[in-house]
Amino acid sequence: MEQKSTESAITKLARFIVDKRKAFYLVFIAAVLFSAASISKVQVNNDITSYLPPETETRRGLTIMEEEFITLGSANVMVSNVSYDTARELADQLAAVPGVSQVTFDDTQAHYKDSAALFTLSFDGEEADLATVAAMEQVLQVLDGYDVYPSTQIGRDESASLQKEMTVILAIAAAVIVVVLLFTSKSYMEVPVYLIVFVAAAVLNMGTNFIFGTISFITKSIAVVLQLALAIDYAIIFCHRYMEERDNGLDPREADIAALSKAIVEISSSSLTTISGLVALMLMQLRIGFDMGIVLSKGILCSMLCVFLLMPGLLMLFSGAIDRTRHRDLVPKINFWGKAVVRLRFVLPPIFLVAVVAGAVLSAQCDYVFDANDTDFDNKPDWRIADEKVADTFGASNTIAVLVPRGDYEKEGRILERAAQIPQVTQATGLANIEVEEGRMLTDQMTPRQFSELAGVDIELARLLYQAYGLSVEEYGAIFQDPDDYAVPLIDVFEFLLEQKDKGVVSLTADQAQKVDELQEQLDVGLEQLRGEHWSRLVFIADVPTEGEEAQALLEQLRAIAQDEYGDDVILVGNSTNALDLASSFSRDNLKISILTALFVMVILLFTFKSAGLPILLVLTIQGSIWLNFSVPVLTDTNLFFLSYLVVSSIQMGATIDYAIVITNRYLELKNLMDRKQAVVEALSQSFPTILTSGTIMAVAGFLIGGISTDATIGSVGQTLGRGTVTSIILVMTVLPQLLLLGDALIEHTAITLNRDRAQRFNKGTMRLDGHIRGHVSGFVDGEFKGVLHGSVDAVIESNYQELDLSQQEEHTP
Repeated sequence: MEQKSTESAITKLARFIVDKRKAFYLVFIAAVLFSAASISKVQVNNDITSYLPPETETRRGLTIMEEEFITLGSANVMVSNVSYDTARELADQLAAVPGVSQVTFDDTQAHYKDSAALFTLSFDGEEADLATVAAMEQVLQVLDGYDVYPSTQIGRDESASLQKEMTVILAIAAAVIVVVLLFTSKSYMEVPVYLIVFVAAAVLNMGTNFIFGTISFITKSIAVVLQLALAIDYAIIFCHRYMEERDNGLDPREADIAALSKAIVEISSSSLTTISGLVALMLMQLRIGFDMGIVLSKGILCSMLCVFLLMPGLLMLFSGAIDRTRHRDLVPKINFWGKAVVRLRFVLPPIFLVAVVAGAVLSAQCDYVFDANDTDFDNKPDWRIADEKVADTFGASNTIAVLVPRGDYEKEGRILERAAQIPQVTQATGLANIEVEEGRMLTDQMTPRQFSELAGVDIELARLLYQAYGLSVEEYGAIFQDPDDYAVPLIDVFEFLLEQKDKGVVSLTADQAQKVDELQEQLDVGLEQLRGEHWSRLVFIADVPTEGEEAQALLEQLRAIAQDEYGDDVILVGNSTNALDLASSFSRDNLKISILTALFVMVILLFTFKSAGLPILLVLTIQGSIWLNFSVPVLTDTNLFFLSYLVVSSIQMGATIDYAIVITNRYLELKNLMDRKQAVVEALSQSFPTILTSGTIMAVAGFLIGGISTDATIGSVGQTLGRGTVTSIILVMTVLPQLLLLGDALIEHTAITLNRDRAQRFNKGTMRLDGHIRGHVSGFVDGEFKGVLHGSVDAVIESNYQELDLSQQEEHTP
């Protein structure tokens, strides 16, 4: 009873958790079942542009287009190694496919070149319509047996493909995790405990994502793997503590309680560094950072809850099996490595500093791209290979939409005419240049006689129609002047005719009705795609890359032409404008994430180690590894998807700083017991199993994602994370111990402690304290950091509370 009365609050909490483990079993079973059932409720967003800030031009334009326009399906299908006559026959067969509204093919260089034919297909429905997907499948069946490269969004289910890939990645990652855990464990039955905890944490995180409604496809794809890689440290720390306590002679229950009371503090402080990196990610202007940051942070919290509340019960449940399946340590001692590190302490740090400076300079020159399709990524899906084949043979097909206020067809016509003269523009489409018959456009001004000839209606009916139209729009000149002189845009008077026909005001003969229906079908296709309630859409296709100076120059040309007619009331939308907006957001987010991540981590380390100098050494090591990581693309002359930098830089700083903390903690403890050089050697040897386990899993997870995924966004993140983790491990196992050894004086002189707490000497007395002791104690000790010392004390003391009991001292004075 006396022992329990002096227990700390954390020990009492640990005892409560262990003793109430059966209740926690029931809670977790219910929570996991609920979460498993909720996984299907989570909606996945495949559109990265939806995370752009609402004030960006691309986001505004996309919102308008979603509300006011439809976009019918289209495809560029290239058939290689085919004669022109054969291609002509294929074009006729494709035109006969149900659902295909038009096939464009001729003998010009735009459609037939180097024995390759390019068929430009238009469909009756939108890209996502099942009928359109079925029509596209039938198109490919017609071309079966030929060398075909379809460049289209129709039927491209990237989310489903990615899900299959991530299932494979997760299976391989699970196998790797099991192998690594078996190698680094002390008992084979530790592994089932780990796996139960991991699965429970993963299911809890995935199932509770429904509270956000929608998450991005990037987050959904990599969250589970990264959660395992990020949070595996926590289970390992706790289990290793438990095994140590068992080795010290405690029974399973007491070992569980003691291990949990120590692990709670250690794991909580460790997780803060990772969460701080994710918080910085959440503060990105591009809201996909918030999406990833909040889900991964929740994943870490789920992992901590499972380790703190579920794992203690599992260790008790499997305690007998754990004892029976113990095996010898398979991880070798690496004292030889530590001795080599100590010998090179004056060689590697200068090299490291030069490398860090070079890395900072090179990483600043990294070529970032903002369209995933432009990423230098080797593991390409079939559709991307097809896109590149078509672009290589017939030129790029960069689509740019210009939105202008609806209503002035003359202005639209002038914009289309001027833009079509730009050399890079291969196609310009708008209502003002849709031809209804040779030489006549849909928006041309037409008199009643011209309209009667075109529509096949009686001239008198046409005059009456024009007069009625003029009355409806309050243009009374149509009534009081000669109606034959009254000219109206064809599209407007034709829509008025259809309206009157539907009302029954106008009746047409069978031939007239057939002619009008044909014109209406052609009109509807144009109106649905090119004219909205408030805006008109002009569509340009250009032979320019999505990104770069050439694309930006074209955007400025198109903007200038449109602004000559409409002023600033012009919006440009397309992959090029999207890349431009993402680049603008990136320049701000990049600096913000770098500063905030380093700042958050340094503050946490400052409170953890109570030294101002130590956080600088740790952050310098990890930031150095980040700079070196992002120097690789420059040295290999490759580009990097911007999201890879934002995600990996925050995760690499937040997660791999744990490796540095593990070594630093060991060193600070051991240097009080032995020579500093020997402390470095021993710290590396003791830290190696933890870093080997966690680091291997993180690196393997990254490289698996990068090597298997065909999605350039996901693959680039994985590849960069794997490379960054390996870089961090190398630096913390070589340079960091040397910096700790050489910077020991800096660490001591920048220690943040109160002078009255640091130098105290008590002889033959009793002292109660709550803090840290460094020195020699001879006598009776009751408590760890918080308790009673009775005897001789010669030590430096850091204490929140201390009291020298003089009466006790006098009683023990002879």
